[in-house]
Amino acid sequence: MNANGTPTTPTEALANAGVSIWLDDLSRQRILSGDLQRLIAERNVVGVTTNPTIFAAAVGGSDAYDEQISALAGENISAHDVVFALTTEDVAGAADILRPVFDATDGVDGWVSIEVGADAAHDARATLVEARSLAEHIDRPNVFVKIPATVEGVTAITAAIAIGISVNVTLIFGLDRYRAVIDAYLTGLERAHEAGIDLRGIRSVASFFVSRVDTEVDRRLDAIGSSDARALRSRAGIANARLAYEMFTREFAGDRARRLAALGANVQRPLWASTGVKDPSLRDTMYVEELVAPDVVNTMPEKTLDAVFDHGRIRGDTIRGSADDSFSVLASLARLGISYDVVTATLEREGVAKFRESGVRLVSTVAAALETARNERR
Repeated sequence: MNANGTPTTPTEALANAGVSIWLDDLSRQRILSGDLQRLIAERNVVGVTTNPTIFAAAVGGSDAYDEQISALAGENISAHDVVFALTTEDVAGAADILRPVFDATDGVDGWVSIEVGADAAHDARATLVEARSLAEHIDRPNVFVKIPATVEGVTAITAAIAIGISVNVTLIFGLDRYRAVIDAYLTGLERAHEAGIDLRGIRSVASFFVSRVDTEVDRRLDAIGSSDARALRSRAGIANARLAYEMFTREFAGDRARRLAALGANVQRPLWASTGVKDPSLRDTMYVEELVAPDVVNTMPEKTLDAVFDHGRIRGDTIRGSADDSFSVLASLARLGISYDVVTATLEREGVAKFRESGVRLVSTVAAALETARNERR
């Protein structure tokens, strides 16, 4: 801020408006080079999210992992186990860098997320086993385990929260599923309290995807091709997210949530994911500028983060008071024959499949590197 207390950059203005800026990327190189620390200092970054796609790109595009892979090649270890070792070390390293943020914000920010494997997305028991393994191995208070919001994932979310694991719920597209996610979190907190676990140490965010909704809806609108359809392009994602925020404020102001808050529980903040624009005709900061409100997280790829820093137009709260307009957008889509439920189900199915493909690519990349390292030892 300058001497008058005015934010000097758009990212500072975004933070002052109540939005926590998280980086949707992580790599060993980013940690070792000091780049993550730079983004914390210069771009108001206060958290990190990861996923299998991010790690596949990191390991496949850098030699920063060669030393660790070479060391592990001398052991009787599978490529899956090496992936676990590489990714958990990165997350632990990033969590250590962000620990001062975690401490300074009393646990609100300073978090790093790591995802359970997509193969477990439809198996609640396997998801819980993997979530426990990740949490115990990394052993940092500021690490979220990411669990997808499939039907089975919702069951696993309750079970994980109930044993004190902090969870980033990912791949949320629809409002009905989001309501189920909130219920799963509150139920988990109730069970944790019954088990004597201090609720103050349990946190959660609910990752609501934005631009992917527009990509799928706009594809269907373009197929219709009418003037009414063209007028609705690139409006569904923001409308959907604004209705999610309304649900967040309503549910966490209710009696059930307030009873838990009196016991020390924290709210489950909404997190806007998939906030990089996919349509080049759109303003590259649109999904950041249109979703500003207190108590939310916006996780951004670095390209979007830099765009916000360079020319973002942060106008204060842009979410609240927009529910009627948002409902109108969804109603107009329905009149054109575009089913909200079909769109969100499609996106969930595709989201799980994409992360599974990235996981396979990551394991294949590591397997090839392991083989090379073992051949060099012979």
